[in-house]
Amino acid sequence: MSEIPYKIYLEESELPDKWYNVRADMKKKPAPILNPGTLKPVTVEELSGIFCEELAKQELDETTPYFEIPEEIKNFYKMYRPSPLVRAYCLEKKLDTPAHIYYKFEGNNTSGSHKLNSAIAQAYYAKQQGLKGVTTETGAGQWGTALSMACSYFDLDCQVYMVKVSYEQKPFRREVMRTYGAKVTPSPSMNTEVGRKINAEFPGTNGSLGCAISEAVEAAVAQDGYRYVLGSVLTQVLLHQSVIGLETKAALDKYGIKADTIIGCAGGGSNLGGLISPFAGEMLRGENQYDIIAVEPASCPSLTRGVYTYDFCDTGKVCPLAKMYTLGSGFMPSPNHAGGLRYHGMSSVVSELYDQGLIRATSVEQTEVFEAAETFARVEGILPAPESSHAIKVAIDEAMKCKETGEEKNIVFGLTGTGYFDMFAYEKFNNGEMSDYIPTDEELAKSISQIPKFDI
Repeated sequence: MSEIPYKIYLEESELPDKWYNVRADMKKKPAPILNPGTLKPVTVEELSGIFCEELAKQELDETTPYFEIPEEIKNFYKMYRPSPLVRAYCLEKKLDTPAHIYYKFEGNNTSGSHKLNSAIAQAYYAKQQGLKGVTTETGAGQWGTALSMACSYFDLDCQVYMVKVSYEQKPFRREVMRTYGAKVTPSPSMNTEVGRKINAEFPGTNGSLGCAISEAVEAAVAQDGYRYVLGSVLTQVLLHQSVIGLETKAALDKYGIKADTIIGCAGGGSNLGGLISPFAGEMLRGENQYDIIAVEPASCPSLTRGVYTYDFCDTGKVCPLAKMYTLGSGFMPSPNHAGGLRYHGMSSVVSELYDQGLIRATSVEQTEVFEAAETFARVEGILPAPESSHAIKVAIDEAMKCKETGEEKNIVFGLTGTGYFDMFAYEKFNNGEMSDYIPTDEELAKSISQIPKFDI
């Protein structure tokens, strides 16, 4: 085997031309999403009132293993893809570990994250349908930034409801969205019925992704020629993000490398699901085994402390029901700095893989995440996003276990984006002003107890 370079690049001709749908290889499929009025599985026709028709079809298709990537999307991908798989030689040396550490770097585009992979797809289908524009939510702002770029490319109106705490903490992310023509509103706002209701119920709230989703859906339904698009959680998003895992697998195969441990941060499940899909597919088909780890914040631990049940995907309870690991749609997470991970639930695909024992999960506290982020930045030269740094923390932990045992494991993690718009968070950490918040069992029990009991 030839020497492994610092950065493994695929050729442009090796860019995946199909997205992979892991559900096709799952013998036990994720439970169907339900119409909250009838408690029956939603139809394409029902979903098409909220989402673009083609995206509604992708959302409900659990048998087609591969979807062709339209030529116009592939051409857009070529502006920043294939993205590099990097051998973290300097981090390995710093840790003095026999482990080989690799990271898939998704921050090499103006949005600064992996979110552009699905944003351009969803904007494309909206344009193909002849829509005027789309509405969405965003947490830390990576998704809103990516969607504003994609909508600008296709000359679509873009309306973003940004979680209030992130709107205030990350003003420059907000301004990038506005630069690309998006209208950005802090959520919960007083512009929608559900926003006014949430503000009345939770005075002074910092908001949540669940709140912002509710507002964006209401805004889409209220305007002719608009549809709602989502940056995580949905299976259509995981489908588009599978380009990450497909490239990672191809890069590893190019040098005869077999991953042992695969790690991703987990909020709604978009980057984790995209990274692990082809590897989980091999496990489902009995071809290989991997240790896959989902890393979530201790302040919002849906997999590690939530329940697996049907729940609303949004705080306002206007979206379909999904069976997922959830803390309850009314759960209001603390204002931690990993805004993209502040979601009460988890992708139904990731939830089902976790429930089947194909992946495992762990939660980490905020200060130790930023310690890991600074260790990484000082030796690898990239300032990581707070979300990505959850994966970095656990990758370091796994590498140190190898140091203790002498094992030469291949550890792969997703570096989902950069943290250059997260300097407020880094300032808090460097000033010693950052704290850790872990919800008590009583707090979680209260939130979980408010999940409606459905006769399904």
